[in-house]
Amino acid sequence: MAENEILVVAIWTGLALLSLAFLATVYRVFVGPTLGDRVVALDMLVGIAIGFIAIIAIKTGFMLYIDIAIALGLIGFLATIAFARFILSRKTADEEGPVDPGITSAGPARRAKASGKGRRGRGK
Repeated sequence: MAENEILVVAIWTGLALLSLAFLATVYRVFVGPTLGDRVVALDMLVGIAIGFIAIIAIKTGFMLYIDIAIALGLIGFLATIAFARFILSRKTADEEGPVDPGITSAGPARRAKASGKGRRGRGK
């Protein structure tokens, strides 16, 4: 086989494998049981898109696409960090627990006073 034929076969094989990975990852984005699974799948989609861009750059010979892939990698990294901070803030909000429904807009001191407990949890 000539060098050109090997390159064509490698390009089409790469595109086929990236397409399968893309479909599996999109499935995980929609079906993922947790928010963390969805965030990881979105990060993987960025990686797959970078792979597509790299293969297109090799196929066309237009190397400006490599710069675009690098920029997409940086943006994808920042988006992943933002999603991670969102998940972290969401977990800390869930860990605080529900507020007593009988007392509205009360801070911890007012809740303790209303429940009959002093500052250290003692009765009146």
